Amino acid sequence: MRKLFLLIFALHLLVSVNAQHEQDSAWIRDNYTKKEVYIPMRDGTKLFTSIYIPKDASEKHPILITRTPYSCRPYGENNFNAGLWERYTRYYARENYIIVTQDVRGRWMSEGTFVDVRPFNPNKKTAQDIDEASDSYDTIDWLIKNIENNNGNVGVMGGSYPGFYSTMAAMSGHPALKAASPQAPVTDWFIGDDFHHNGAFFLMDAFAFYSGGFGYPRPVPYKVAPRNAIRIPANDNYESYLRIGALQNFRKLTGDSLQFWKDLYAHPNYDEWWQARNIRNFVNHIPASVATLVVGGTNDAEDCFGAWRTYQAIEQKAKNNNRLVMGPWWHGQWITSDGTHLGNVQFGSNTSIWYQNNIEIPFFNYYLKGKGEMPKIAEATVFFTGSNEWKHCETWPLAAKKDEPIYLQPGGKLSWQKLTAKNSFSEYISDPAHPVPYTEDVHFTRTRDYMTDDQRFASRRPDVLTFETEVLNDDLTLAGTVVADLLTSISTTDADFVVKVIDVFPDDFKYPGATVNQSRDAGGAYPMGGYQMLVRGEIMRGRFRKSFTTPEAFKPNKIERVKFELPDVAHTFKKGHRLMIQVQSSWFPLADRNPQKFVNIYECSDSDFQKATIRIHHDGTNSSAIILPVLK
Repeated sequence: MRKLFLLIFALHLLVSVNAQHEQDSAWIRDNYTKKEVYIPMRDGTKLFTSIYIPKDASEKHPILITRTPYSCRPYGENNFNAGLWERYTRYYARENYIIVTQDVRGRWMSEGTFVDVRPFNPNKKTAQDIDEASDSYDTIDWLIKNIENNNGNVGVMGGSYPGFYSTMAAMSGHPALKAASPQAPVTDWFIGDDFHHNGAFFLMDAFAFYSGGFGYPRPVPYKVAPRNAIRIPANDNYESYLRIGALQNFRKLTGDSLQFWKDLYAHPNYDEWWQARNIRNFVNHIPASVATLVVGGTNDAEDCFGAWRTYQAIEQKAKNNNRLVMGPWWHGQWITSDGTHLGNVQFGSNTSIWYQNNIEIPFFNYYLKGKGEMPKIAEATVFFTGSNEWKHCETWPLAAKKDEPIYLQPGGKLSWQKLTAKNSFSEYISDPAHPVPYTEDVHFTRTRDYMTDDQRFASRRPDVLTFETEVLNDDLTLAGTVVADLLTSISTTDADFVVKVIDVFPDDFKYPGATVNQSRDAGGAYPMGGYQMLVRGEIMRGRFRKSFTTPEAFKPNKIERVKFELPDVAHTFKKGHRLMIQVQSSWFPLADRNPQKFVNIYECSDSDFQKATIRIHHDGTNSSAIILPVLK
């Protein structure tokens, strides 16, 4: 009887969802006309573009563009995208925006050749000198001249890879472009986004992305994505990636058809090829007439770095009106209807809905429709986890922030006072055959929740060093970039270093209103008492400790400094909590394993992997510390 009830309920739910979908699609159909066009670029290449035009002719309408490599489907002028109403874009539909989506050059229905993170060309001389900025310019120009009833104002927006295209569009220089919102923008794929962090290869994301069909060539425009031809051998990603082994074995799996995968292997260091793809080098080309709203999530597993650093670069190099919003979100959570929590950690309110109504829509309405008052949006609007509050900041980092070192101590202690003892260190053995997992559970794909996951599983491993303060007598707020300053000696010639900043909850902790310590996610209870919340973690490939362009081997057992940045933190450690720092040398399979030998990791064999004894020194002469941006 219970099974029958569940079946009937499921069928009812399915019918309700389908009915809502049809209703939403009907609203778009009743209020919009859809056009599909091929817009010619200056070199003759034509880009497929989907345009939703309001039927309301009582006023002229602004144009909002998203350029994407992920398809502007559904294709066909009679196939309407119900998602325009189901998702946050309903706000723009209500405001009668002309909504434009375009397949970028060489993707889906567009002509041309696709190039991953195509470099900006500041010296265009002929019609054949193209980049994503010129494609944006030509698209805007065509739309302004050919779409009736537009008001002459254009905005661009997009998240993740489309965030990269939004930054590129901002650099196009078209006079009709008034506002751009790069959201979780791909910014620098070697230093901090998606596929590398401080030179360490983010294997799991890269392999899943490119082997999953994105990078496969296609001879003609297409509407259906290529199928994933690669099947890894198990349903546990930790075990699967460990079995495959060295990076050269992944190269054998992909073959020669994935061009960018070959490029990744061909450029193991931060050479000119990578530097040309660092968009921060070119944001000085954003004109003063284009306002930018950079958006990201402090818990974004993919492009957290990109949001912080794109904003920073624009602030330093451009002369436009540039603003920042950072919420507590996973990758893209700010465009969803639920911004209340991530994994087991609650935010105390629906942060996504608040952002959509109070920041994003007012931003575009002001610049594209002349509606409202822009000064109401702060220079930096940042959500602080822990205290669960938005701060409206005049600058970022905050002027009141002070960088203060907290020192690693013997016995797993943390102190604001430097140790005076001699020859003091903590050590562990890093074994690539048994790397430290990035999360406790068994998964097939990388989770987004790991960004706030409980780290108690790591604290129990002998190859993870744990340092902890006493119980905090007052709130401790961090607001800015964390810097790891490690004094280390290793028994081999290379190693990675992972540093994690962790908030340790009191043993009796529970969220307000909870009758038990439990997760908000479906599935029931999770013991939040003593929870070790990951606030920020980052990895550094040791060979790049002095230069990302010129790697250097360690001298075995010689003390050396490994100093690197972690992406910015906006978090309050509440009174009664503890601050914890963890140090380890693997984070698998999030990042590939370092063989701990100074060889080309992309070409080395399974036999090159070896154990290493890692010492983290904490004495009067060699004082390892974590430099924290403390808000006074």
